[in-house]
Amino acid sequence: MGRYFLKTLIFFAFLFLGLHASADVIIDGKTNRTLIGREVYVLQPGKELGLSDVLKSAEFKKYDKEVPNLGFSEHSVWLRFTVTNKDADPAFLLDVAYPILDEVELFSPDANGKYHDNLMGEVRPFNTRKYDHPNYIFDLDIPQHSSRTYYLRVKSAEQLILPISINEPATLWQVLSRDDLLSGLFIGAIVIMFLYNLFIYFSVKDRSYLYYVIYVASVGLTQIGIKGFTFQYLWGNQTGFELKSVVLFACIGPIAALLFTKIFLSTSIRARRFDKVLTGIIVLMIVAFVVTASGQIQTGFKLMQLFTTLFAFSLIIVSLIVMYNGYRPARFVFLSWLSLLIGAIIFTLKDNGVLPYNTFTGYSMQVATAVEMALLSFGLADRINILKKEKEASQAEALNIAKENERIIREQNVVLELKVSERTQELNQSFEDLKQAQSQLVDSEKMASLGQLTAGIAHEINNPINFVTSNINPLKRDVETILEVMNTIENVSQSDLTIEEKKKQIEAYKEEVDFDYLVVEIRHLINGIYEGATRTAEIVKGLRIFSRLDEDDLKLTDINEGLESTLIIANNLIGARTSIVRAYGELPLVECYAGKLNQVFLNIISNAAYAIGKKYGDKAGGEIKVGTVVNNGHVEISISDNGAGMSDQTMKKIFEPFFTTKDVGEGTGLGMSIAYNTIRKHNGQIVVNSEIDKGTAFILKIPLIFDAKPALPHA
Repeated sequence: MGRYFLKTLIFFAFLFLGLHASADVIIDGKTNRTLIGREVYVLQPGKELGLSDVLKSAEFKKYDKEVPNLGFSEHSVWLRFTVTNKDADPAFLLDVAYPILDEVELFSPDANGKYHDNLMGEVRPFNTRKYDHPNYIFDLDIPQHSSRTYYLRVKSAEQLILPISINEPATLWQVLSRDDLLSGLFIGAIVIMFLYNLFIYFSVKDRSYLYYVIYVASVGLTQIGIKGFTFQYLWGNQTGFELKSVVLFACIGPIAALLFTKIFLSTSIRARRFDKVLTGIIVLMIVAFVVTASGQIQTGFKLMQLFTTLFAFSLIIVSLIVMYNGYRPARFVFLSWLSLLIGAIIFTLKDNGVLPYNTFTGYSMQVATAVEMALLSFGLADRINILKKEKEASQAEALNIAKENERIIREQNVVLELKVSERTQELNQSFEDLKQAQSQLVDSEKMASLGQLTAGIAHEINNPINFVTSNINPLKRDVETILEVMNTIENVSQSDLTIEEKKKQIEAYKEEVDFDYLVVEIRHLINGIYEGATRTAEIVKGLRIFSRLDEDDLKLTDINEGLESTLIIANNLIGARTSIVRAYGELPLVECYAGKLNQVFLNIISNAAYAIGKKYGDKAGGEIKVGTVVNNGHVEISISDNGAGMSDQTMKKIFEPFFTTKDVGEGTGLGMSIAYNTIRKHNGQIVVNSEIDKGTAFILKIPLIFDAKPALPHA
């Protein structure tokens, strides 16, 4: 019974060892490189497990294909394999040839059976690796005539494809050098395509080349990213970006390709319905890009794969449609995407174990990509040739049209010369009529100004003259009374009365006629007459200064004096309730047409008075400021008011002839046009600033010395 129990115990012990420590991978002195996919056991748990849990697990399943393709997994996947060294050097290398895995951790037993871990992957900076290569390479130290069981933990947001091999070191470096050479050829082709098409873009400025350049760069970075070279050489310390870089570039590439195809094939014209499909796929690829960039890498990867499939088939279909409609360059697009699709199919069949894992199947995508890019470049070149031929044909047609037009023009010239002669006579007559009408209009404005001036002068002179005339009769009466007083005094002085009686009689008479008040009244009347006469003299002087309207000679003029004379003349327009603020600077004499400038001042001041009246009516509060200053060889004359102001639209039109905001009969609309032409004649400038309900300011800039250079535009 005890013997039976011992045999049973030995049987189960061997069975347990057979399950957990069987020497599945055999290496000897002839072993150089062995793919161990068929000799590994796989555990895909529903949660994260530690090594201690994995060592106890009985759920490992043997894999039956040369290259394990474990699909997507949110948790770490464990692989177990046992290696027996029958008679070989104990130093071997484990090569996991899929560089875009996030985490690759090998647990190796020592001589005492204790496991030690070695973690690599995109989660760690590249420079922490022992071997400077994108593949995950681990040391295997297996003494001769012994077996060791290893556990490999892998985790990735991308699909888990695990080409695992055990290699003699010299053989592995030889294989990797050959692979790197092939990758270098692919990278060289990508760089050449990129630079060549970038140069063409800068030469022809065709947007399709720009999208193609972006596509070449994105596809190149995707492919060499899958090979791990971007992590090795470009951003080895940027682990966060490395985790998502391949997916991001894999999204950018199709977006650029779709934009390129839409322009290259003119799908909006040649395949209108399918053009919307391409636009929709662009939106989907942008969604995949955003999802990946936000950190949901596995979801983004799945979306990218799905949308890339739609992208590839859509481009093949749309290129077939356009090619069927007779557009020759569509053939290159069709063949290029077809070759890429074939390469993708071969690569996928290899990953799923249908095709063997070798150099051809491993590099099928790179070869297909290079062929696809070459075909698209040929298509772009063919498109340029087509455009060139179309341009030549268009130029030939244009030349024929030009010759025909030249013939027609010669025939028409004879007819036109006769019509031109007739029209010239009509235009000359019209021109003379226009000159006469213009002269009449200017005269009309002058007469309007003259009427305005005459009314103002009449009112201004009438006030002081009335004051004089109203004082004359009282003065005459008072003088006659004084004369009577003098006669009475003379008669009293000659009488026989005593001196005391004469004084009493004279004093009584003076009191009777109120002699003291009479003297005060006479002085007051004389002062009033004096003030009226002085005011009249000032008005006459101002009129004399202002009245140089028709002087056509340049003269040295006191601008301040001209402004003051204009204010005197315009006093009736301004009104008593509007205050005048004068800020005259010390000015030299200015060489100008004085009378014409006075007319400009009058037009602006009368408009200011009108704007104040429009805002304030009969109320007080209106103010007109007049100032002068010398600045940089020019005299600047500022005339501003706090009236109603002007809108921007009005300001744009104030110098146009016949434009006026006044009611019918109140203005001709020529005043500011004449003012503008007068300032322009002086080679000066008018600056206008205005704001509704705030007021308007005119600044006139006139050179101190008349200059015949072209006039400055008004501002």
